[in-house]
Amino acid sequence: MIAPEDRIPHAPLPFRPRLTWPNDARLAVWVCPNIEHYEFLPAQQGSPRDPWPRTPHPDVLSYSLKDYGNRAGVWRMMQVLDLHGIRGSVSFSMAVGEMFPEILDAMLTRDWDVFSHGLFNTRYHWNLPEDAERAEIEASVEAWRRMTGKQLRGWFSPAASNTLLTPDLVVEAGISYLCDFYHDDQPTPIRTRTGRLISLPYTMDLNDAVMIGAGAAEGEDFLRAGLDMFETLYAEGATQPRVMCIALHPYIMGRPHRIRFLDQLLAHIRRHDGIWFATGAEMADWYFAHHYEKALSPRSGGEGWVRGAAGLEQGSSPR
Repeated sequence: MIAPEDRIPHAPLPFRPRLTWPNDARLAVWVCPNIEHYEFLPAQQGSPRDPWPRTPHPDVLSYSLKDYGNRAGVWRMMQVLDLHGIRGSVSFSMAVGEMFPEILDAMLTRDWDVFSHGLFNTRYHWNLPEDAERAEIEASVEAWRRMTGKQLRGWFSPAASNTLLTPDLVVEAGISYLCDFYHDDQPTPIRTRTGRLISLPYTMDLNDAVMIGAGAAEGEDFLRAGLDMFETLYAEGATQPRVMCIALHPYIMGRPHRIRFLDQLLAHIRRHDGIWFATGAEMADWYFAHHYEKALSPRSGGEGWVRGAAGLEQGSSPR
């Protein structure tokens, strides 16, 4: 098994070769609605964690608060992204596509991108044996192929319940980018047993479930944090381009008293030049085509980057 500290070569950002984006953009922005389903009475697997902490079951209150997203919030969120001409990259519970086909149809009509968030967001992967986790990942890949005829490109473990083997198993399933790590402002290669895999910057900071769902903030706080994040990354992107992720949940940010703050954040970003509103698949394709091999090459320049990348390329631990 590859040790966690060996998965991603250490690469101090100031010493890396300069990242590029299409049209010389200084910042790639991807908007990630988490369109999920939380089971009313979850099938427990992998972890004793209870998704409904109010007991005894059934927890009608908590379930209905989540269910709001697929009934009302997602449609409000789609309207806002449509207004700004932005394609979403959806962290998608695959069961949603078959349980609520209207949502799937609306996503496909808009040509939104999808990365899997497992079958349900109440079936955790912690402690799953390798074969069981492999079966869960393959079930998502097969569900997406059945619904769309397409290969699934990205992966984000349900409820962030990844295991030490998740990177290896998603590569086996034909997946090319992962959102289980939160370690960087740029895409980075991930060392696996076989195949190519990159990490795309996903955020637990500018994430309404973490900020608002935990009760520590409200919509205006989300807006303030988003503006602050954008201004810093945009300024830094003038010399070394970055990625900004906006992680959303329709049952939170899709509420009528919060949706205006998402609208204001996107409007502010759109007023700037040098922005690439990208999907996960678009960023992955660009990085693989223009940067992946260079990142792994000892001739790529940048001592810290080279040390880690050379170890990754040769199958040894970074020094």
